[in-house]
Amino acid sequence: MFHKNTEKLESLIGASSTVKGDIDTKGTLRVDGVVEGSLTADWVVIGEKAHITGDITARGIIIGGRVDGNLKAKELVEMKNKGSIYGEIVTLKLAIAEGAVFEGKSSMHKEESKVIELLSKEKSR
Repeated sequence: MFHKNTEKLESLIGASSTVKGDIDTKGTLRVDGVVEGSLTADWVVIGEKAHITGDITARGIIIGGRVDGNLKAKELVEMKNKGSIYGEIVTLKLAIAEGAVFEGKSSMHKEESKVIELLSKEKSR
């Protein structure tokens, strides 16, 4: 279930765990239990039996379970076939597998190209 770009797994919320409150961590956060609160990490992986009620912010988010909240990813949101999202998605890339459920609004922003303007120096005589 891990994406090839995920960072080293730093934090895990097990299948029998319930967490109430916001979580802000570095690296990859994997959730297999229940979270009521916002999640912020470099990468977030939601297992098939997990249920998140809150917003998720990360570079990349992989959804295998249920999320009731908004997702904001700098790079990628990937929904697996048993994943479901009820909320808004803002990301650069969105991948939805057949069988996944998405109810909400999505917007895919493109990275702004960084244009460097070169000024010519004219010699005045």
